[in-house]
Amino acid sequence: MTTITPTATHPAQGTRTTRLTFGGVLRSEWVKLRSLRSTVWSYLIVIAISLGMAFLMSFSFAYGMDGGMDGAAVPAAEQTQLVLQSAVFGVYFGQLVVGVLGVLVISGEYTTGMIRSTLTAVPKRLPALAGKAVVLFVSTFVVGLVANLAAFLTSSIVFAGVGVSANLFDGDVLLTLAGGALYLALIAIFALGVGTMLRSSAGGIAAVLGLLLLLPTVLQLIPADWAHDMVPYLLSNAGMTMFGTIGADPAAIVGPNAWQSLLVVLAWVGVSLAGATVLLKRRDA
Repeated sequence: MTTITPTATHPAQGTRTTRLTFGGVLRSEWVKLRSLRSTVWSYLIVIAISLGMAFLMSFSFAYGMDGGMDGAAVPAAEQTQLVLQSAVFGVYFGQLVVGVLGVLVISGEYTTGMIRSTLTAVPKRLPALAGKAVVLFVSTFVVGLVANLAAFLTSSIVFAGVGVSANLFDGDVLLTLAGGALYLALIAIFALGVGTMLRSSAGGIAAVLGLLLLLPTVLQLIPADWAHDMVPYLLSNAGMTMFGTIGADPAAIVGPNAWQSLLVVLAWVGVSLAGATVLLKRRDA
């Protein structure tokens, strides 16, 4: 009689379970962001706008008033403000560009169907959105800061011709420039949330630009006190105040000051991301 000895089976040696980390999500989102043609062009346009607006504004201030400004007659504090106002003027136009970019970062994936691959790789979904937000925020802030610093240098060179100067490290100059870059980064994140909710490039861009440009104009045209009282709390108005009034005399500020305006902008961004989070979890790709 033959005895059959059962063969013991052993699990395959050397097999490892690959666990996706948030660092891996960040690397993936960074590769996707920098590989988009719209990213490169958008950031180049932001820098070009900042430099162009800084040159135009500073040249207008320095040489557009009765043949030229007498820098010796301008107090030092006002000289700094002139240079600084010219340097950050481009942020108003740059916000439109980063707003469009923020929408395209997510809506482009819905258009091409890549969002299915993204959500398959990140089944919990929210880490994917968080990764996009972190990468987009950091990239936009860095580009915005570089653009503002370059614009400050441009303004300083133009104003130097009439004897007006400003030190980058005087007072709140650097904080104002960084505040402008922070606002651009927050606008990009707000637009990312809108794009996630609408899942449409055209619809998301229209919604973001409408909130930034159209809504303030509409409220200012309404002949009612409640409409005018709401204007300082709109996203674009609060954003301009959050860095444009840093170091200003509190008595001269009407409405929220710089830090209060920052909280208003954060509230807008928070609502956008909250809506994006809820809809991303509930809807199919």
